[in-house]
Amino acid sequence: MTGQIARSGAYRDRNSTADRALDILQLFEDARLVVSGAEVADQLGVARSTAYRYLQSLVASGFVEEHKPAGYRLGPRVLELARLARKGLGLSEVARPVMKALVEEVGETVLLTRRTGVTVVCLEREEADHPVRLSYERGHVLPINAGAAALVLLAYATPEEVSTAIERDPLPRFTGATVTEAAALHERLTVIRKEGLAVTRGELDPDVLGIAAPIRGANEAVVAAVSVAALSHRVPDGLVPAVAAKVKAAAAAIGDRLRLLDS
Repeated sequence: MTGQIARSGAYRDRNSTADRALDILQLFEDARLVVSGAEVADQLGVARSTAYRYLQSLVASGFVEEHKPAGYRLGPRVLELARLARKGLGLSEVARPVMKALVEEVGETVLLTRRTGVTVVCLEREEADHPVRLSYERGHVLPINAGAAALVLLAYATPEEVSTAIERDPLPRFTGATVTEAAALHERLTVIRKEGLAVTRGELDPDVLGIAAPIRGANEAVVAAVSVAALSHRVPDGLVPAVAAKVKAAAAAIGDRLRLLDS
């Protein structure tokens, strides 16, 4: 935040101690980790004695602390509140801003999917301007052998979990392109692990392309998948690498946020 927050006249409608305390806290930024009493007085448009009174109140509550020789920095209470704020965020809350940005980048529907045993569940769905008719809606549970997101999640399961999931007879078939043979699926999962990406065409929904990447949480464990779903003709083979790179970047961004919550 740069420039003056407000002069005294602007405080006629915002003149509580809480308002001014919040304005002081908002003065801190990467380029200004320490503020002086004079800076606070100037930014708030108040007398220095008034600014110091507000600062001492923040010091007493632990939101700021004195930093010699003549300044104040954020205190331990702010760190504790930040920890609680991070703890209160779940996967969906962390992922949705990134998913919305991905929709803007690629112009296609984006899904967030998690595995539960031998099934997957759609947690979130962010629509593009041209919604695609899909089997995946929020809360829908589907078998794990079809669709880009499902295959990504299966690829990073343990060998025992993979065997349990795909060495069943018969595996469900959704379209003529659905892979239902265990040996072929094992080979497919090996490729997905190598590339860190799954691409499917018409395997879950006819005429729908899926591109999915794994989201890694604490200890690099795969906790979910983010994927793009589009009508197949809208993303020809020549465009797949560019979209895939954006999906991978989104998965990495969500993972970074999740690991920050656990730090």
